[in-house]
Formats: sequence, structure tokens, C-alpha cells
Amino acid sequence: MPDISLTTVVVLCLAALAAGWVDAVVGGGGLLLLPALLLGLPNSAAAGHALGTNKAVAIVGTTGAAVTYARKAPVDVRLATRIGLAALAGSTCGALLATGMSTEVLKPVVMVVLVAVGAFVIFRPAFGTAPSAVPASPRRVWSAIGFAGLGIGFYDGLIGPGTGTFLVLALTAILHLDLVTASATAKIVNCCTNAGALAMFAWQGQVYWQLAALMAVFNLAGGMVGAHTALKRGAGFVRVVLLTVVCALVVKMAYEQWVA
Repeated sequence: MPDISLTTVVVLCLAALAAGWVDAVVGGGGLLLLPALLLGLPNSAAAGHALGTNKAVAIVGTTGAAVTYARKAPVDVRLATRIGLAALAGSTCGALLATGMSTEVLKPVVMVVLVAVGAFVIFRPAFGTAPSAVPASPRRVWSAIGFAGLGIGFYDGLIGPGTGTFLVLALTAILHLDLVTASATAKIVNCCTNAGALAMFAWQGQVYWQLAALMAVFNLAGGMVGAHTALKRGAGFVRVVLLTVVCALVVKMAYEQWVA
């Protein structure tokens, strides 16, 4: 574990708790967790250690939320796993390309997409409030595997922020799921992508395991509480959190693009 103060450890654990809750409800917990690690770890620590430790923490909370959802929400685990395996392949390809490609040119495009998504959710209040009465056709299933799996998985490996939020939106739009079921499905997909990324970081020795284990306890608690909250409060509540996270993503990426 790196040489950091007790106060910093407490702050990181609280950030992990909040990130687990946000991530379980609608995705985007990395908006809290990764910046906290980048600020909290000593300057001598490489950025890769923050990324690796972030994945080690996040996979625990994501798994806890996925299990909670799977027990109480109507999740098609088989379909979610198929999308997750595609996302794993996509994120691996994205990570391989990320080393030799500037992602700065893609960030403005992502911001435009996020603004469009936010406007769509605002002006379509019925979006994701109720599931379709018709089962998803094979064409829509393959579209979900291709776009939500390979496409967003690729984005996760190449850039990263907001992957869980994009998954929720894509699954809602393509498979006509309600937002709660889409959040549940997204958690299973996230487990697959996090596992692949964690394996790579662990192989490179870029995980502070002791710190990650401590933070993971709080992230797990936040994830399970977040899943219960989403199940109890319903799609309307998830929609509000979704819009909040989308706005936070736009502000964060705009700041990194034009201010930082």
C-alpha cells in the first residue's frame, strides 16, 4: 500500500462508497473514484496504478450490484453475458489502440453525443419508464451485442468515462428495456469489461491491492445500496440520476478539453 495519510484513506473510502452507489443506479461511478485516486495517491505513483486500483475496487462493487439486481430484477443473464463477452473483446481492442492513438480528437465527439442524449432524455419523458411488451427480436439482440457490447466496450478500452451510462442508454434504446432493467443488465456487462481490464493491470503490477481491498468493501456496500435504491424507487428516479451523471460527464470532459 502506498504511503498516504489516514485522512486520505478515509476520503478515498468515502469516494468508493459514493461511486458504488452512483455506478449501481445508472453507471458513471468512475467520475468519482478515479479522480479521487489520482488526487489521493502520492505524486510518485504512476497513473497506471490509479487506473489499476480503480478497476480492482470497481469490479467488487459492480459484481455486488449485479448479484443484487439479478436476484430481484427481471434480468436476462444469458443475454447480458453474451453482450458482456462482446464488450470484453471490444475493450481489449480499444486498450491496444489507446497506446498509439490520441483520444483528444474523440472527446468533442463524445461530448456532442452526450448533449444529444441528455436532450433526448429530457424531451422524451417516457424513455425507459416501462419495458416493451414484445420480446426483443434476434435483430435487436445482435444490434445490442454489436453496439452495446463491441462498440461501447471498445470505447471503454480507448477512453473510458461514462461507459456504464452509455450501456444503460444503449440497452434501453435497442432492447426497449426500462431503465432499472437496463441498469441491471449493464452491471453484468461491466463485470466482464472490468475483469479483462483488471487482469491486464494486475499482470503489469499496477494495482495497490491492500488499498483496493479496503476501498472495495465500501464500494461493495455502496453498490448494493444503490441497486436496492434503484429497484425500490423505480425508473423515474433512475432517469433523474441519469441526467445528473450525463451533465457531470459533459462538464468533466469539457473542462479536460478546454481548461485543464
